[in-house]
Amino acid sequence: EIALAEIWKDLLQLDQVGRHDGFLELGGHSLLTVQLQARLHQDLGVEIDLRTLFSQTSLSELAQRVEQAGHSHVQPIDVVSREQALPLSLAQQRLWFLDQLDHAASVAYHMPAALHLRGSLDRNALQRALDRIVARHESLRTTFERRDGEVHQRFAATDSGFALQEHDLQGLDAEARQTAVAQLTQAEARDAFDLSQGPLIRGRLLRLTEDEHILLVTQHHIVSDGWSVAVLIGEFNALYAAFSQGLDDPLPPLALQYADYANWQQQHLQGERLHAQVDFWKAHLDGAPALLELPSDHPRPQVQSYQGAALALQLPAPLSSRLRRFSQQQGLTPFMTLLGAWSILLSRLSNQPQVVVGTPVANRPRRETEALIGFFVNTLALRIDVQAHSRVDQLLEQIKATTLDAYSHQDLPFEQVVEALQPERSLGHSPLFQAMLVLGNTPRDQALELPGLSLAPLPQPTGTTQFDVSLSLNDDGDCISGQFE
Repeated sequence: EIALAEIWKDLLQLDQVGRHDGFLELGGHSLLTVQLQARLHQDLGVEIDLRTLFSQTSLSELAQRVEQAGHSHVQPIDVVSREQALPLSLAQQRLWFLDQLDHAASVAYHMPAALHLRGSLDRNALQRALDRIVARHESLRTTFERRDGEVHQRFAATDSGFALQEHDLQGLDAEARQTAVAQLTQAEARDAFDLSQGPLIRGRLLRLTEDEHILLVTQHHIVSDGWSVAVLIGEFNALYAAFSQGLDDPLPPLALQYADYANWQQQHLQGERLHAQVDFWKAHLDGAPALLELPSDHPRPQVQSYQGAALALQLPAPLSSRLRRFSQQQGLTPFMTLLGAWSILLSRLSNQPQVVVGTPVANRPRRETEALIGFFVNTLALRIDVQAHSRVDQLLEQIKATTLDAYSHQDLPFEQVVEALQPERSLGHSPLFQAMLVLGNTPRDQALELPGLSLAPLPQPTGTTQFDVSLSLNDDGDCISGQFE
């Protein structure tokens, strides 16, 4: 129980947990439950299925199940020699192919971020912090080259640094400065990356006044993902705080890099494990609708343009609270409840009894990958039979079962799911699904305090979208908010 309690406290960021507490009751959600399963496997050497973890089991009851479970082997992730040619991960192969197919459309896979900095900025500490992050993470120094018919990863030197352009806008009046900020922000977010030359992370520092700046940072998705952004921000905070006070790098060295994980992934997913994953996804998506037929005011183009727009939305705090409470009472996570509502809406708009909705999963099955920046995220295609149920509670039970089954088979990269199913391919839409649902669980943190500096994130509209429709939300513990794309 003590070992299990320590894992719970770490994942839930709590000081204490009780023997009779339930993981979901304490704030556990889908992502944390998957992480809990991985920690049990890696730290305690046992495999507990997700249905058990979602069954409102108390800490003491789960401890008994852990004691009764047989121990399983944990395959280590080995460091790969950099002298050998290192292939792309399967996810990277897909983005590289899309870039070769339509380089201009690759902008849909840019990951722009903007921070408003107020206070006394230590320019040297800023550059040193960004340089150090690039040095720490091999993925941010990666480029891709084709050699002898195959594409391989290359890595720039650790001292290659972070490419940061500076723009001094102090001499402009307020209106001209606002226009310049908008133009530079859009250019930073949309300027194409060269995957063969790099760098695949870059930034601009806009100086508005002596004590006010905007920091723009853009990554290509082929070397990063949403989890990685949180890693980058956390490391930037720690490094800037240390360097601005004349201290050394406080971060522990990384035991692995993304290329090591990519190599492990290909070796890990073989034999019976691979066949079981492939068989599940074939059965799950067999006969599913290939296209979501949403009503539109013009025909679908022959080639997907990835052009789009976003509409902000927010569920008020009382409604968000009721949604969480309802989900807990039903033995669901808020994601499952939202997936039910989203599926009903899509089914009614399309007049289709079944819909397929994509959703991302962090896909960091091992603890040592949690500190890495890289393209780990996987996408699950969830087939929902909306009109098979006359009651919402029955639909939600189906969604719970479907989601847990999908989570249990999330090791198979989406690219291999597509390859196994061999759907009719079209340049006009994405395969298997065209609607997305994302729910993050980032706590509210409006101002990240640094020595002499405060930071606040700024919205970054890109004018692009990867799918026909996406609902991207975040639950900060107060309100559930986000955007419709």
